[in-house]
Amino acid sequence: MDKFTAMSVFTSVVEQGSFARAADRLNLSTSAVSRHVADLEAHLNARLLNRTTRKLSLTESGQAFFERCIQLLSDLEEAESLATSSTAEPRGVIKLTCSINFGIRYLAPAIGAFQQRYPEAHFDVSLSDRFVDLVDEGLDLAVRIGEAGNSNLVARKIGEMRLVCCASPAYLKRHGTPQHPHDLAGHNCLAYAYLATKHHWFFEDKNGGAIDVLIKGSVEANNGEMLLAIAEQDIGIVLEPNFSASKALKAGTLVPILNAYQPRCSNIYAVYPSRRHLSAKVRMFVDFLNERFRERLDWD
Repeated sequence: MDKFTAMSVFTSVVEQGSFARAADRLNLSTSAVSRHVADLEAHLNARLLNRTTRKLSLTESGQAFFERCIQLLSDLEEAESLATSSTAEPRGVIKLTCSINFGIRYLAPAIGAFQQRYPEAHFDVSLSDRFVDLVDEGLDLAVRIGEAGNSNLVARKIGEMRLVCCASPAYLKRHGTPQHPHDLAGHNCLAYAYLATKHHWFFEDKNGGAIDVLIKGSVEANNGEMLLAIAEQDIGIVLEPNFSASKALKAGTLVPILNAYQPRCSNIYAVYPSRRHLSAKVRMFVDFLNERFRERLDWD
């Protein structure tokens, strides 16, 4: 039995949550994956997984062994990376997720530039505005704006972008232009559904003082472009990233308001499940994104 291969297969089964998904990820047959795990259990004389028709779960021994496997495999990968760092190039598939608008506008060009530099790096990209569970869906990385996720994830800041508060000229003519963030309480504010603080908008005054505004409105949506399109129909006020709103602002269909009060900047994060288990190819791509985005402060 090849212990290294068996440990790699076992950890993949746990991370993917099934033998079939692990087989797809490892490019093996399901029977081969099952055999590796069975051989490992026989070698250890211990059951590692509880198997039912619906799901897999770790036994107590399996949990302890899994944690140790993750550490050992990560240490080995890091040692190999250090040994070949002078000539190493990222190879293989990087599975990642990102929000739809940012992914199309900024992540796609970044991936193209990375692949021009490293043609052996391949990408499997899932665009979604919802918070995806990286472990459950077998993803290496997420690029997120504003919120990184739970404490079980490692988040590295790779940039930041500004928000802009805006509305259509016709809406402002009909309802008046807010002069202070607190005036928003009397307006129809369109909320982004996936934001944990969707009913709170945050601003800073010229002295850096924080202003927290409780907003309400007639529309919530899980996509910023949708909210902008509704705002262009003279329905309400939106608070969106400037890279999303820039087209409407340049066209004049939306105009910025509350210019004396800066909406709180949002950070851009590269998020991954575990710092110790970060592969060399993912680490190099995160470094590349950091170099690319940290210098680009104006997303207009």
